[in-house]
Amino acid sequence: MEIETQNKLEGMDAKLNAIYTSVEKTRKYFLTIMWITIAMVVLPIVGLLFVIPSFISTYTSTLEGLL
Repeated sequence: MEIETQNKLEGMDAKLNAIYTSVEKTRKYFLTIMWITIAMVVLPIVGLLFVIPSFISTYTSTLEGLL
């Protein structure tokens, strides 16, 4: 009886370790996807904050030259 219990505990321990490994891989995957998403959304917005004023300045100076 004790040997069966020990075998079941060892089997459960192996399954628990496999689940932990799988969860850690999934967590790292989601973390990577989150950083990539932030980089693809936030960096272009920050870039536009610098480009749009320059574009407006150039556009208005061109219009002033025409008038």
